[in-house]
This record gives sequence, structure tokens and C-alpha cells, in this order.
Amino acid sequence: MGCCDHESSGMVISWYPGHMNKARKELVKLLRGIHVVIEVLDARIPMASANPLLAAMTKQLPIIKILNKADLADKQITRAWLNHFNTQSAGICLLNGRDQPLSLESLLRSAYQLCGPRGSQSRARQMVIVGIPNVGKSSLLNQLTDRKLAKTGNEPAVTRRQQRVQLDEDWYLVDTPGLLWPRLEDQGAAYRLACTGTIRNTAVEAEDIAWFTAEMLLSEHRHALSRRYHIAASITEPEQLLRHIAEIRGSLGKGGHPDWHKTSELLLNDYRSGKLGSLSLETPPE
Repeated sequence: MGCCDHESSGMVISWYPGHMNKARKELVKLLRGIHVVIEVLDARIPMASANPLLAAMTKQLPIIKILNKADLADKQITRAWLNHFNTQSAGICLLNGRDQPLSLESLLRSAYQLCGPRGSQSRARQMVIVGIPNVGKSSLLNQLTDRKLAKTGNEPAVTRRQQRVQLDEDWYLVDTPGLLWPRLEDQGAAYRLACTGTIRNTAVEAEDIAWFTAEMLLSEHRHALSRRYHIAASITEPEQLLRHIAEIRGSLGKGGHPDWHKTSELLLNDYRSGKLGSLSLETPPE
């Protein structure tokens, strides 16, 4: 078996399980009583991880964008994204990562900045936290409340229902299931989503995603590959890279041929976990 690229394989990525359609309808109803929307984006792919359905549904509401997993993204590029969102929109953009955790105080300060203080006669207000699957909403909720309120995991679609938690006397926060959109028309963005682990592994071919990832890393982040895998200058193609990884990681099968699936998962796991370094896959528009 040879390793295949996403162009020759013709694989079109599409993943929209039934519970997402139900969650979308529930979110539409919920938004009628929401005062601030918190949209969680993956700092490595802020464009690809922005759901166009959410933009349409929440356009009348104040938005706080959170560039999550910032520790896995290039710091300089992330600062550029932060500046882009804070100058291009009326909302507020914040960062969250293991090396720079977002505090509840910072989030509430931003909410008050957007909405002002609560009137003495009015009820407590509500924020909703939204985003694509596996972007880290549940981990962020647990971090902000310092409690394990939401299940977390490396697989997408862990959260299946809404839950509401009180943040202070003025604000409640509602957690929602991760949402994709029915048609992933931009397949480049779809592959970047799969590369970062947003799309469930059973919905895509690991070999196909790894080929795309290898191609992108060879083109844009060769230094990270050299540091992790000690690749030679002669390695310029995805298949060469994957074959080299198979050799140095002991994932050769019968006859010394690479186990493409195992090798593909090795590369993808190294990227997703940050073992290749802090690497961004998108830059802000000029």
C-alpha cells in the first residue's frame, strides 16, 4: 500500500452527526435569552475554527472571542490574530493557554465592558460558550469555575447537552455542545480542522490527513520537523517524511514496509500534542 495525498484520493471531508443538528436548534432558542456570546477558537486555526452558522445566529449580540490552546500556536502569529480581532470587530478577543490561563475575572471584566453594569431591578444575565468540537470549551469552563463541571477528552463531541452554571451574582454561563456546519465547502479549512483533531477520527482517513499535514509542515515548518525527526535536506515530499518517521519510530511492517496508518497517527499526535513545537497553520489577512 502506498501513502496517498488528499488531491489524488479525492476524499471529501464531511462530518455532521445527528446530535449537532439538534444542538443547533436548541442554541437558536437559547440565544433569545443571552446577553454575551463567548466564541472559542483554536489559536492555531482561527479562521477554520470559526463556524459561519454561529456568525449568522449571533450577529446582534456582543461577542468575546477566545483564542484557545494558545500554547500550541506560534506566539507572534497569535499576537497578530489578537490585534486583528480587537481592531476589526466591535467585540473583544482574549487568549487562553496553559502558559497564559484566562481568569474568570478577566472574562467578567470583558463582559461588563461590553454590556455595562446590571441595573438594580434587572435579573442576572447570561453568557453562552460556543465553538466547534474539540476546541476546548469544556476544559475552559472547568478552568474558569475551578470545578470539574464538564467532561473533557481528546476526541471531539464529548459535550452532548447544555449546562448552566453561575459565575457571580450578575452572570450565568451556559455550556453548549460543539457545532460544525453541514457542508464543509472549504476543503482546505476542513483538512486543517482534521489536522488539529476537530473531526472525529472515524470520519476521516488518518493517512490522508497525515499526508496533508506532512505537506504543510515541510513547506512552512521544516525547522520543527528537523528538530523532532532529524530529517535530511533530501526529504522534500510527504511520502519521504512519513517513510523516515516509520524508520526511526519502529513502525515498519512486513518486508520493511512502513505501517502507513501507525506512522500517520504518530505524526498527527506529535503535531496535536505540541511535540513539534508551537505551530500555527493560519495567519491573519493583510
